[in-house]
Amino acid sequence: MVSSTYVRTSTIPDLVRTWAAGWAVSRRTPQPVEKPWGVLLEVGAPDQVARHVLPHAEESAVRRAALSVTTPLTWLKVPMEPRAIEPWLPPGWVADKEESGHLMAVDLRRTDPVAPAGYTASVETGDGVTHVWMRDAIGDLAARGQMALLGDATVVDRVRTEDAHRRRGLGGFVMRTLADLAVAEGATLGVLGATDEGRALYETLGWTVRAPLAACVYRP
Repeated sequence: MVSSTYVRTSTIPDLVRTWAAGWAVSRRTPQPVEKPWGVLLEVGAPDQVARHVLPHAEESAVRRAALSVTTPLTWLKVPMEPRAIEPWLPPGWVADKEESGHLMAVDLRRTDPVAPAGYTASVETGDGVTHVWMRDAIGDLAARGQMALLGDATVVDRVRTEDAHRRRGLGGFVMRTLADLAVAEGATLGVLGATDEGRALYETLGWTVRAPLAACVYRP
């Protein structure tokens, strides 16, 4: 699922901004608000009130963003290693290594995947978000994923296979199906934020890690 043209020519800050914009569409939050250090997303979730997404891994930007926060459970996402950002954080902030991950990208192309035996796929699109659902023979949800299209880029989000259906190729099928749907709409570049577990799957499909993603949270 990869050549190399668009991934190679996209800068890390550009990929971070694309990811933030697509994440907002995918999660149906308000659009990112520009800040001197990056963008702010008002999330409104119990465990995440808001998140600042910083395109540049710079100490001054991290400190300015962190010092602007007064509400607990506000997060920072920065393209750098969690251990490297820790010395830059003011009191009350912690780098959450479990929530940190990887910024990944791929040059999209069609692969025409075939659903694993015993499973059927369905697709739903609305408000700029496309969902792929995989169900087993009795109709139970087995895997899912979604993406937000942003012109020539798509941001993949919330890819998950239920525990009872793992290691059957469902995650790969969902990812390839999303890629095919994105290509059909004119997208050439895929971007996502991956966990360690997700990274292992995506790399087998041609996605490459462009930067680590440190996750920091304000817990005074």
